[in-house]
Amino acid sequence: MRQGLTGRLMGLVLGLSFAVAPAGADEPPARVVSMNLCTDQLAMLVAAPGQLHSVSYLAGDPRGSAMAEEALGYEINRGLAEEIYLMEPDLVIAGSFSTRATVAMLQRLGIPVAVFEPAYSLDEVRDRLARMGAVLGREEAAEGLIADYDRRLEALKAETGHRPSAALYYANGYTSGDRTLAGQILVAAGFENAAVAAGISSGGILPLEVLALLEPDALITGRRYPGASRSEEILDHPVVRALREERANGAITDRDWVCGTPFVLRAIEALGPLRDEIAAD
Repeated sequence: MRQGLTGRLMGLVLGLSFAVAPAGADEPPARVVSMNLCTDQLAMLVAAPGQLHSVSYLAGDPRGSAMAEEALGYEINRGLAEEIYLMEPDLVIAGSFSTRATVAMLQRLGIPVAVFEPAYSLDEVRDRLARMGAVLGREEAAEGLIADYDRRLEALKAETGHRPSAALYYANGYTSGDRTLAGQILVAAGFENAAVAAGISSGGILPLEVLALLEPDALITGRRYPGASRSEEILDHPVVRALREERANGAITDRDWVCGTPFVLRAIEALGPLRDEIAAD
């Protein structure tokens, strides 16, 4: 009987001497596969034409990806070791929270894997671009993106004056403090993060009672996904509804907030009109 693909892969791991030779020190990888939403976008920004072969299926979802249209030009993967192995990559790029079994299998097969940590600050966006440039042998392209990012970020920060308070409030009452990418986006847009006054520096639950006592000038919630979710019922609570009616309010789009890419600048820009609305009042 014909052995299944998974069986052949396990046979390679357990019994055969098999390796995919990594690109030489001075030779950039020619066939790259990314299997993480955030590395997908970094790679699409930095890679040379034809260098990036595949991105994850999440890259094509406009609800979470800032480059959904661009992702249509690449082969899609679902992070499975079998499919990625058959793509014959000489480099795989993954996030630290990507499917760890897949990463481990690919490494055992001798396929080089570059693992990226998430960006938790605006400074780390710069770091992730630089590292992507290094692993792809595209340092000059990355440096150009970093210079443009720095210039635009400084211009956005220069526009801020009075800082109204704002609370980020998501499903299950989750919020983000200043030691998160979302929290730093809020501050860069000219707001004080109300979560900090509640003692939340990273991410955590902000009880409704505390939210009401903070009386933020603005309430910023996440956009709901299709379908029903009990985790989002808290956004319909009378306290939240009252804050929406009495205060300025807005909704964030995950695609510009969730990954440490230059698209965080769009998130900062999008908050400008909300800040100006508060200032006008």
